[in-house]
Amino acid sequence: MRALIVDDSRFVREFLRGLLRKRGIECAEAADGQAALDLIHGNPAFDLALVDWNMPVMGGLEMVRQLRADGFTGIKVLMVTTEAENDYIVRALNAGADEYLMKPFDDEALSEKLAMIGLVEA
Repeated sequence: MRALIVDDSRFVREFLRGLLRKRGIECAEAADGQAALDLIHGNPAFDLALVDWNMPVMGGLEMVRQLRADGFTGIKVLMVTTEAENDYIVRALNAGADEYLMKPFDDEALSEKLAMIGLVEA
């Protein structure tokens, strides 16, 4: 399985990479939505994208909308963000995200979300 971690925080990218690698998930990283789309267009074999909401260049919501508009429907999208208001969750899901994980989170919360979207055993 391959995951793309999209977050402007190097700390968050490293934290997520550590959690995913111990599950045997190969990881690539991007610091903004445009860089992520460029990676996906160059190598569309990602199973999962973990996407922050607030990033420079292109934010997560715009990235998810563009990803889905470009026809990448097979990539599961997990929004991973500090935005906790219900409106943000609704907007993310309407844009094409599969699930929503609020920061801060731990390994157990990530596991639950990955199970909910069918990528790991519950």
